[in-house]
Amino acid sequence: MKTAVDESSRVAALLDAQGKAEQLFAAISAQRLLSPGKTESQIGEEIYALARDMLGVEKHWHRRIVRSGPNTLFPYSERPPDRELQPDDIAFLDLGPIFEEWEADFGRTYVLGDDPVKCRLRDDLEPCWLMGKRYFDTHADVSGAELYNYVVALAREKGWEFGANMAGHLLGEFPHEGLKPGGEVRRIWPQHQQPMRGLDSQGRQLHWILELHFVDRERQIGGFYEQLLTV
Repeated sequence: MKTAVDESSRVAALLDAQGKAEQLFAAISAQRLLSPGKTESQIGEEIYALARDMLGVEKHWHRRIVRSGPNTLFPYSERPPDRELQPDDIAFLDLGPIFEEWEADFGRTYVLGDDPVKCRLRDDLEPCWLMGKRYFDTHADVSGAELYNYVVALAREKGWEFGANMAGHLLGEFPHEGLKPGGEVRRIWPQHQQPMRGLDSQGRQLHWILELHFVDRERQIGGFYEQLLTV
């Protein structure tokens, strides 16, 4: 069984990995990598080079997701055709860099122009994510299904549809206990009826990512927000 000191070290490592992911996203914004005229695949390659050169990232535990315009409607599992960003687009990034064998998973939404609906969608995500975290923090026995239903309801209250069949997953040392068939308790979704808090197969605390994907199918826009839930 891992000790409290071991768990403190794990939490520190997860927070350090997320902090470095935040640095990467800040650099992406500062260097204006999401610019009209670039394709999503081109931006993905530029992000890979920036992560390598800036932070020494050589591995990503999941493929880099760059989505724009109508492609923002698609959840992670889909592979929409590559698309060129337009001047008034909405776009989001979902990146999973690995820092010294610790996984980060971080997502944010960007609006290239000043469209008020797109801006509202982007701006609704963080407050709803914080409400999801508050719900988790104040419900000791919350199940994955209960938290999923809660954030789906938040999306509806704001006038959006929840765009994915799950709202997060486990995270930890690379590779974590993978998202594979039979892994109902490794995701935040309706099939996860057990409490989210607990220990993994090695006796370590479970740590979760909470991810929100809000969409407006009529306007063909979506937004995404993702980061550590449990620390």
